[in-house]
Amino acid sequence: MATPMPTGAKAMAAISFAVVGWLTANAYVPNMPEETAVGAFRELTAVLGAIIGWKVMGNSVGKGYLGAVGSGWKTVVVLVFFALLFFGIYEMLRQSVKMRYDGPFEAVVDVFNQMLTRSVPLGSVGVILVMAVGGAVAGILTENASRRWR
Repeated sequence: MATPMPTGAKAMAAISFAVVGWLTANAYVPNMPEETAVGAFRELTAVLGAIIGWKVMGNSVGKGYLGAVGSGWKTVVVLVFFALLFFGIYEMLRQSVKMRYDGPFEAVVDVFNQMLTRSVPLGSVGVILVMAVGGAVAGILTENASRRWR
């Protein structure tokens, strides 16, 4: 089976959702607990946004602009899920190096606990607004790129 060629829509999806990922992380940071180090959180979320934008939104074009808004929102939800999963696994690995778990099952369960704990600040108005507007705009930009660059 041949690998599908890169398209302008996939490139636009990667770029726009990298921006959406960075902006969402930037809106999320003020809601994080004081003791949490930010580090490369924004940059890693932007890279994850580019990958997910390419894979999810890049393949969801051709449904019109209204469909593109829905696909953009879907892509943002997928981005947030995988960002929570990625950073939950990262935190679990940090804790496991310190021998904080009694066994592997406890470590795996803690990944989902970390995801739940980190999802609470997502409920702020600023983060929801950035995700909703950013997903819609990125979806429209991707649909427009699909129509222009075939």
